[in-house]
Amino acid sequence: MDFEDAERYRDITGFARHTPMWVQHTAEIWTEAGLLLFAALFVAAWWRARRDTPRAFAIAALAPVATAVAYVCSEGLKSGVTEERPCRAVAGAVPSLAACPPPGDWSFPSNHATIAGAAAVALALTRRALLRLTVPLALLMAFSRVFVGVHYPRDVAAGLLLGAVVAVVAVRLGTRPAVRLAEAMRASSASAVRWFTGPGPERVPASYDMRRAS
Repeated sequence: MDFEDAERYRDITGFARHTPMWVQHTAEIWTEAGLLLFAALFVAAWWRARRDTPRAFAIAALAPVATAVAYVCSEGLKSGVTEERPCRAVAGAVPSLAACPPPGDWSFPSNHATIAGAAAVALALTRRALLRLTVPLALLMAFSRVFVGVHYPRDVAAGLLLGAVVAVVAVRLGTRPAVRLAEAMRASSASAVRWFTGPGPERVPASYDMRRAS
């Protein structure tokens, strides 16, 4: 356990205990509900990409996959590091707002922060403008894990970085085969498959192009 990180943990959790009850309850809800919001954004990105190019659809489809890969990497790292949760390990800290996870549910890195970092970056790869939404959401989710007392600050910082890096790598490596798969699925004879991938960009009739050219 790093002394400075433990001190920052005490400062943040001590501050959390002196905030109004509605702030504490909001943080407790947000620390889990944020995952649902990212899931909703994945669905929205997929739905929008159904009428976009095969590449755009492939990246939108890869976004949740990349996030899942980041989560698996985080779990593997947790099992190797086996760091105790600060809500049990830090002496003199106030009781955590959220229930302290059971022994064996390790602290480093934060799975929630990893998922948030991966989702924020993966969604931004589908549409760059989303960075203005996803980055603040990811940072807020990461901070909330320290605020409610279940992680050290370094846990969430490492989680955000791990998630972002894994998401970029996973999407970059998966885009080319995913594009080929999307093209094949859009040409499929199965209506359910075509519905899932969507029709792609609207094609302008040739007669319409000729009228505009004249």
